[in-house]
Amino acid sequence: MPTIEVSFDDLQSLVGVKLPEEVDRLDDILYYAKGQVESFDGETLKIEIKDGNRPDLWSVEGIARCLRGALGVEDGLRRYVIEGPSGVKVLVDPRLENIRPYIACSVLMGVRLDDKAIRELMHLQDKLDQTYGRDRKRASIGLYNFDLIKPPLRYTVARPKEVSFVPLGSNEEMTLEEILKRHPKGVKYGDIIRRHKHWPIFIDDEDGVLSFPPIINSNDLGKVTGEVKNVLVEVTGTRLPNLLNTLTIVTLSLADRGGKIRSVEVDYPYGRERRIITPKLENKLMTLRSSYVNQVLGLNLKTDGIARLLRRARYGIAGLRRDEITVIVPCSRVDVMHPIDVVEDVAIMFGYNNIKPEWPRLATTGHLSERERFSDLVREIMIGLGFQEILSFSMSTPVKLFDMMNLKRGRVVEVSNPRTSTYTCLRGWLIPSLMEFLSHNTHVEYPQKIFEVGECVVFDGKRETKTRDVRKLACLIAHPSSNFSEAKAILDSLFLNLGIKYKLERTTHGSFVDGRVGRILVSEEDVGIIGEINPAVIQEWKLGNPIAGFEVDLDTLFLRVTADKGRSFPAR
Repeated sequence: MPTIEVSFDDLQSLVGVKLPEEVDRLDDILYYAKGQVESFDGETLKIEIKDGNRPDLWSVEGIARCLRGALGVEDGLRRYVIEGPSGVKVLVDPRLENIRPYIACSVLMGVRLDDKAIRELMHLQDKLDQTYGRDRKRASIGLYNFDLIKPPLRYTVARPKEVSFVPLGSNEEMTLEEILKRHPKGVKYGDIIRRHKHWPIFIDDEDGVLSFPPIINSNDLGKVTGEVKNVLVEVTGTRLPNLLNTLTIVTLSLADRGGKIRSVEVDYPYGRERRIITPKLENKLMTLRSSYVNQVLGLNLKTDGIARLLRRARYGIAGLRRDEITVIVPCSRVDVMHPIDVVEDVAIMFGYNNIKPEWPRLATTGHLSERERFSDLVREIMIGLGFQEILSFSMSTPVKLFDMMNLKRGRVVEVSNPRTSTYTCLRGWLIPSLMEFLSHNTHVEYPQKIFEVGECVVFDGKRETKTRDVRKLACLIAHPSSNFSEAKAILDSLFLNLGIKYKLERTTHGSFVDGRVGRILVSEEDVGIIGEINPAVIQEWKLGNPIAGFEVDLDTLFLRVTADKGRSFPAR
């Protein structure tokens, strides 16, 4: 979970009331902001935020905004107003479309900054870059002294040796190439843009360098100190929604320190919208039923009582009916996607300890579902055929699911704020997980015969979440003479034991050898794939033996068996 470090005096000043200095009492108050004291020495307060999906709480300003409502200093939605245009226009170079295509900006006039505020602002920038921005790959933030900048601004490209400037934290002028080789930030983040022929550069009308996104700001225009009153905020990245959300969070933090928000025009030579005005501080409406709140929480709250709790949680109320509340969700709450997210805030403001626990009214006896019994039967068959069962993580990365499997990248369910770059999405098939297992066990004697019965996630537009869990079986055989025929013999034995007839149809697949791969069909329905793994894939995983195997959709097989046979399966 994110941990943020704030000045206790600064937090008190932003909240507007005196806060207790006893850790237990502080914990009681920080509970409203999903926080807990990690350490406190009387001056510096370290707070662990228990919700990794609330980037609006990753700053002292965000915590103060929340506490002002919970403690009764302010009531309801805090409205932020864009005072007008800043007069700044950003021109985007068409060559950036396939490099780092998007930029969003705002200008804050009259910001009150000091050393503490600057330090906490840098902490927020770092948290957003590392988590919400995926270690700067998806989004990165730049802050600049607006008074030194000459608009219009240009978000353009340069060759590695074409432009030089003094990077932030240095006294030496360097080319872009030298920054990637010698500057700590260049060494750390250089791989994001190194593969491209041209690299992003952000400059003003007099060719003054603001920054080298997403690597480092310039020391001249990109250094913000306590004397700076007017600030330009810039966010670049690869996904516009993430940029706009990031820009909103940083902009509101500076607005809470007295900054007047001014908009910036961004002109694109590509995309649907060629002219975008940022920031977009757009609140959204959501309908919440009182009966739904009471059903989830086990309470009997009236509609106006729920509305009062929502105002404490800094929501706005646009309308009240007998069983319906029209809720205004603040633009800073990028985490709110479903009414259940709002119900959680009602529970926090009501107090979890004030909810009386109840024993379930129905006595139930647990047992394995038929689906689980079927999965256990498949496991027993595979073990009987001489395979070892493995259990791998259901999360992976697009690199493992596509790049290392010799496939073009497709749609996957990605995690908004991954805690590690190792697990950023949910897997859509199992064989990459088995390949990774083999790559970690090259020291083990061959042959290696492994299988897994595991969950995968696929897109389904009919579902509320637009996704569906699918249980699959995959197996791999690795040894010097592994081949298609051996894998097919295993598939024959499996389907014979399950009482299922199937046939194979020739197909092509980047992960398998052409001519040695087939689709598995049951009653003309595609249920899986079988074949010999492509040597390029084997080399990518640093494996030395031929590999063959198959993957089938167990949920489809289960439905087929139960529909055709009306079978039930014995407990394991």
